[in-house]
Amino acid sequence: MRVLIQRVSMAKVRVENKKVGSIGRGYLLFVGFSKNDDKVIVDKVVNKIIGLRIFEDDNNKMNLSLKEIAGAILSVSQFTLYADYTSGNRPGFQDALKYEEAIEMYDYFNNCLLCNDIKVEKGIFGANMQVELINDGPVTIMIDSDLLKK
Repeated sequence: MRVLIQRVSMAKVRVENKKVGSIGRGYLLFVGFSKNDDKVIVDKVVNKIIGLRIFEDDNNKMNLSLKEIAGAILSVSQFTLYADYTSGNRPGFQDALKYEEAIEMYDYFNNCLLCNDIKVEKGIFGANMQVELINDGPVTIMIDSDLLKK
């Protein structure tokens, strides 16, 4: 599982020119799943996301979590996080989880976030989406479940 986190002051997602999700201060998450992922991995990634302290405290140090600043999440599915670009110029996506399984994992991921009392807005899984954001910092962090201790 890979999640690209962008700390934002604003983010919104549109599908067919209609806003389907919007947040103020918080995280824009681009979320992708691989064939090796399961719910145990999702739980670990969710715990890492909610525990991250990447918002500034009164001393301008990254020391506050999303919950501590009453932030929100905009979650956007993105299988292209598993692009394989090592051979040729057209990326392959053979390591990405298949659609039917990925949508189940995506729903589970978002529900886990909601169970932690975090406001979650979402894009539409599998849709062509237009995402707008103001990256705050900028702060962008990649979580790769392969790097989390098992």
